[in-house]
Amino acid sequence: MSVIRRTKSVKYILKVFEEGHEAISVVELVQQLHNEMNKTTVYRILERLENGGIVHSFMDKHGLKWYAKCSECIEGHHTDKHPHFQCNDCGKIRCIELEVSIPNLPNHNIESSELLLIGQCAECN
Repeated sequence: MSVIRRTKSVKYILKVFEEGHEAISVVELVQQLHNEMNKTTVYRILERLENGGIVHSFMDKHGLKWYAKCSECIEGHHTDKHPHFQCNDCGKIRCIELEVSIPNLPNHNIESSELLLIGQCAECN
């Protein structure tokens, strides 16, 4: 079991996820924290936080990686099996609190899945 040291850089990134309720793209996170740390540090910390079950990642409709805070995940095992919604108008992405059942496939080991719903959010509709 790895321990995530609460360095100043880790605290900056955790603060972003604790203050916001929406997902954030890695590009936006790097831009937001450019005065505190470099891009490599942001990527390294995000990887540790994801491996630690603190955040989860997914791809948007353009292939850009986004991160959101996990709710009940543990180190090495993400239980967040929910879809994400991306608005075509404002571009915001958020987690949809809806449990999705992933089917078992014979002779296959499914380690992860992604479901991205695309359309207009309530504010833009």
